[in-house]
Amino acid sequence: MRNLIVALLVCSTNLLTAQNTAVSSNEKLVFTAAYNMSGIMTDLAEVTMETQSVKTSKATLLHLKCKATTYSKWDNFFKIRDLYESYVSPTTLKPYMYKRDINEGGYYKFMQYKFKHKSNTVESLKRKRRKDGKTWDENKNISIGPSTIDIITTIYQIRTLNLDGASAGKVFNFTVIFDNEEHKVSLIYKGKETISTAVGRKSCHKLAIAAQTEVIQGSNNNLLWLTADANKIPVYAKFKIPVGNGELKIKSASGLLN
Repeated sequence: MRNLIVALLVCSTNLLTAQNTAVSSNEKLVFTAAYNMSGIMTDLAEVTMETQSVKTSKATLLHLKCKATTYSKWDNFFKIRDLYESYVSPTTLKPYMYKRDINEGGYYKFMQYKFKHKSNTVESLKRKRRKDGKTWDENKNISIGPSTIDIITTIYQIRTLNLDGASAGKVFNFTVIFDNEEHKVSLIYKGKETISTAVGRKSCHKLAIAAQTEVIQGSNNNLLWLTADANKIPVYAKFKIPVGNGELKIKSASGLLN
């Protein structure tokens, strides 16, 4: 599932000054994650993306949370309990803190980034668990570019892009930090397409994701459909990773801004 999340979300925009007019402070999107098993697309997990306004001693931030959980009947096969979180500016979606807590089939990993935008650095904490149950921490200070953001901020940042005037083939170049490394990613506009979804028949912006990384496989194998309206919510995605291919389909959407 960690590869699934990366394949779907490994796009981050350098338009950090874009104003957020698409994401509310109480939005909830629920998806079904499916994987191709022996030629049959099988629903394996539920992915939930939620937003919430939180107050700190210095500011009010937008809490972005993405949770992936296998359906109970698949837990004995490969149990997944993944949580990704970002704390961002509610107006620009600029990230200040990112957390990743994954537990997949006995594999555990925790990552935390504190963004220091004035110095273009990230304070990174990585925590892993050994077979004997003990954990160990690794702390690093990492230099990043001024537009680099984390993987969860990514999907929300994409929704701030002005796609209405985009022509097919237009490329948006992005940078994302994942596992303490920056990755260059391109988002390619493919045009509009109308598709049927669980929340109705929707006119959508169709986007392709390309990157020089082992997770992203080809420029036409990882596709994302965003509604062609003011909310630009993701309603469908197709992905290909080294161990197979799958899709993400929306189940419900509530608390939308527009």
